[in-house]
Amino acid sequence: MRERLIESSWQALLAPQLALPLSVLLGGVLLHSMNVLITATLLPSIVADVGGSNLMSWPTTAFVASSIVAATSTGIVSSVVASRRAFCGGAVIYAAGAILCALAPSIGLVIAGRFVQGLGGGLLSALAYVLVRNVFPEALWPRVFGLFAGVWSVSVPTGPLIGGLFAGYGNWRGAFYAITGVAGLLAVTGLFILPADAASNDATEPKVPALRVALICTAIALLSLASVLMGPAIKSAFIVAAIGTFVLTLRIDRGATRALLPSDAFSLRSATGAALWMVWLLSIAYSPLAIYAPLFLQRLHALSPLTAGYMVAGASLAWTAATLSVASLTDSWPARLIVAGPIAMSAGLLGVAVVMVPGPVAALLLPISLIGIGIGVCWAFILQHVMTGAKHGEENIAAASVATVQQTGIAFGAAIAGLIANASGLGDGLHPSSVLRAAFWVPVAFVAAPLAASMIGMRLVALRSGREPAIAANRV
Repeated sequence: MRERLIESSWQALLAPQLALPLSVLLGGVLLHSMNVLITATLLPSIVADVGGSNLMSWPTTAFVASSIVAATSTGIVSSVVASRRAFCGGAVIYAAGAILCALAPSIGLVIAGRFVQGLGGGLLSALAYVLVRNVFPEALWPRVFGLFAGVWSVSVPTGPLIGGLFAGYGNWRGAFYAITGVAGLLAVTGLFILPADAASNDATEPKVPALRVALICTAIALLSLASVLMGPAIKSAFIVAAIGTFVLTLRIDRGATRALLPSDAFSLRSATGAALWMVWLLSIAYSPLAIYAPLFLQRLHALSPLTAGYMVAGASLAWTAATLSVASLTDSWPARLIVAGPIAMSAGLLGVAVVMVPGPVAALLLPISLIGIGIGVCWAFILQHVMTGAKHGEENIAAASVATVQQTGIAFGAAIAGLIANASGLGDGLHPSSVLRAAFWVPVAFVAAPLAASMIGMRLVALRSGREPAIAANRV
């Protein structure tokens, strides 16, 4: 009994055969997550140097779009070239995009470089989840996922700090040169440290799913346009079209011989499908806090950008702390947290909506933290169900789908938040009355998403506890 406890404890991760691969995977996740914030800090300096202020949002849009496409194709890529080589290849692609940004004479080439970076970053992020299955025993998965969440939290304060240092010295290109070196080092170390694996036997004649990838790109483009177009009616039309395109992609994918997502993705009759629903809904609900809370805090309470940013980062830090705190829980606790966590997240969003306008600012720390705690206590257990509930032969596809579904949820959440904000009057400018309305309606509009996730969590718990015969069919 004692040996089993040690094998599933934090101490087990300190063993060299696990600690070294873990450091490489954490490095890949950190490189992807931190660079988003670094570039956001650098963008004003980039535009001042090479021009293109009217395209200032597109470097980020290009990065997110190509990340989703890369993450969606990870299952196929890992089956064709094996996970270790795919991970190292992702780091090389990432470095190539960074060097293109560093040498860019115009905003157009910066956007192109960011698109290439997104391809590499999407592979790194999704393959980290795939390699968890290959490297670590199942008992350690929640702890590893908790560390992944911790890396995202680390990126919140360090990303803007690093970008700010390079921008402060008037050398934004130096940041991309540094990223190129780090990505190259990650590729080399990964090749020697990550365990070797073989490509799938059925991957001898790979076929690129061009139609499905094109549909995903179309859905992303529609969402991106919805987030910048003026007028609620136009935004709504683009969001509906994006949802329809995404649903069409799922229908085509389920009939494909080489699927991008699990065959039961978003099916409430399987554990994997229900868990992916939860990933999508919780990712949607998390978007408005990161996008609009800093604006509200600066405009309504006269906080500095740095202070506002660190207040919002409290949600990410709470997410990490909560994930690490519950990672060792067993028995009935995971099932309880899968249901209770989203409810806490809804309460946090409602609290932000109620307290944001009248204040005081200190009172916002509780609901902001509650949002992070809510998603943190259930996230790792949800991801575990995505993997353990996968059908035979779809394990890697299910693992890779987590990053795809999460990023798609973030994109949908951003577009919906933009729609609500513009409907509140922000589309006409940052007038005080518009900011006041948006500060309430943006967070309150997302309260329903975690509540829906909690209801689906009840279904997931029922499936995994054996009270539904569908779980047996899912293993066939």
